[in-house]
Amino acid sequence: MNLPPLSLYIHIPWCIKKCPYCDFNSHAVKVDTPERAYIEALLQDLARDLATYAISRPVNSIFIGGGTPSLFSPESFGRLLDGIACQVPLADAVEITLEANPGTFESHKFAEFRSLGINRLSIGVQSFQDGLLAKLGRVHSSKEAIRAVEIAHRAGFDNINLDLMFGLPGASASCSQEDLQVAIDLEPGHISFYQLTLEPNTYFHKFPPVLPDDEAVFLIQKAGQKLLAGCGYQQYEISAYSQTGRECRHNLNYWQFGDYLGIGAGAHGKITGALPGQIMRTHKPKSPEQYLQDSHANGGADAVTLGDLPLEFVMNHLRLRKGFSVAHYQAMTGLDPSTLEPALSGCMAQGLIDYGHGRYFCSPKGWDFLNTVLQNFVA
Repeated sequence: MNLPPLSLYIHIPWCIKKCPYCDFNSHAVKVDTPERAYIEALLQDLARDLATYAISRPVNSIFIGGGTPSLFSPESFGRLLDGIACQVPLADAVEITLEANPGTFESHKFAEFRSLGINRLSIGVQSFQDGLLAKLGRVHSSKEAIRAVEIAHRAGFDNINLDLMFGLPGASASCSQEDLQVAIDLEPGHISFYQLTLEPNTYFHKFPPVLPDDEAVFLIQKAGQKLLAGCGYQQYEISAYSQTGRECRHNLNYWQFGDYLGIGAGAHGKITGALPGQIMRTHKPKSPEQYLQDSHANGGADAVTLGDLPLEFVMNHLRLRKGFSVAHYQAMTGLDPSTLEPALSGCMAQGLIDYGHGRYFCSPKGWDFLNTVLQNFVA
């Protein structure tokens, strides 16, 4: 059996300040972070997963997320990447992404990150307007955001993503256009442009700010898509836009239902054994303290049921403009194409899914109402 491509996700849970909209497993730094102990725990975590799931495939991409991973030192990441390379083979052209926030950028530090083999940065800008940044609880200014991108370029990073939000509290219709234009002028290869949502267990969910109405948000999104397309950024996923060849390979592996190991506090993974009944979703303890104290904790793993597999597959693949082929569905799930019915035919009849060149993909209407599409596939 040909197993899916393999990626590695690494979670660093600390940040300078918890943002009011953030539902990620992140914790504001109160004292010095236990970098050395956490790096050792990550490497032990990886060793356990490799042994538990008998993995010998090469890793094609590594994504270091958080939190704010760029708070850690280059020395810590050097130990981490060396330790990973000693345990599992890395593909020749492995993509290694580091998430970073403006305000943590120092020229020498990011030059060292680049020298370690980290070859992609994802910078959490969110907006280039100080008033909006303050409402989002961000600790950086617009000037610091611009300076961060300039430092990244000077440090040798030619593969940079900028995160931008739209539909922000108090934002006018022109705010997102202005943010996007500043971002485009900084010449990143990739831009993530996504709507602010009020997620459970966040400050904004408990004390919701006043947001633009749905119609205004829809128009903002469409105008942003038009501007990005006109400047050479093609939308290949619902919230991801890239120049040619700058798609995020790590995220593409998620969306194409590839495998990934997840190490670190609160990290999740997906590992394929024998198909169709052995696809596992793994998870690690969320608390950094628990993760560090119990160095033998494997977290947990749950098998994806056969009834849920069609939804799991399309929930990822239909985020991509290219959609999926029946052959890929069979290869990734081990299921017969008939298991997609009657949902697939029903969505096509409603004009939500189209078919062409051997692939099923969301129509423009389906992309705008993806939750409606997915509801059809719920077991």
